[in-house]
Amino acid sequence: MDSLTTNVGALFIERARYYLATEYWTKLRCSVEALPREVLWLRANERSNSVGNLVLHLEGNIRHWILCGVGGAPSLRDRSSEFLTRNGPDAAELLARFECALAEVDQFLGRLTAADLIESRFIQGREVTVLEAVFHVVEHFSFHLGQIVMMAKIHVPGAIQFYADDGGFARPLWKSLVRPLFAGVKDSR
Repeated sequence: MDSLTTNVGALFIERARYYLATEYWTKLRCSVEALPREVLWLRANERSNSVGNLVLHLEGNIRHWILCGVGGAPSLRDRSSEFLTRNGPDAAELLARFECALAEVDQFLGRLTAADLIESRFIQGREVTVLEAVFHVVEHFSFHLGQIVMMAKIHVPGAIQFYADDGGFARPLWKSLVRPLFAGVKDSR
């Protein structure tokens, strides 16, 4: 593997870790903490999911794809229960469980090398490279995070604000909300 490919692979892993363990985690935590207990498990209708369901689903997804699918740990995931739960743990317990899973995933990603990214794995009935699996987890987290942020903005207007409009540029406010949870993940930009 040439040095450019190695550098690009290392940068990909570093940025995936940053988004998962710093930016997305901070926004998810703040959004969930802002919600009243009665809203955490509220569904708009029977065909939609609550914020609590989405957090359970994200935890299942990151464990299944990274720790089990890429890392080879046995999968105990019950995907359907992530969506069927109607009245689960409170926000503090839900976030603590998710943070634990995220810490495990971050530690695992920290051991990946650029060469690992091109290896194949069989996850959820499809063959993917390790790079594809990590990319899937990052984009999947981003997708559901957007739904969670929207629910917080609907139910608790003004409770969260992640950006300020400074002359047409979005200035990140969320960075002041980061708690140093994972020492190995930093924003180098």
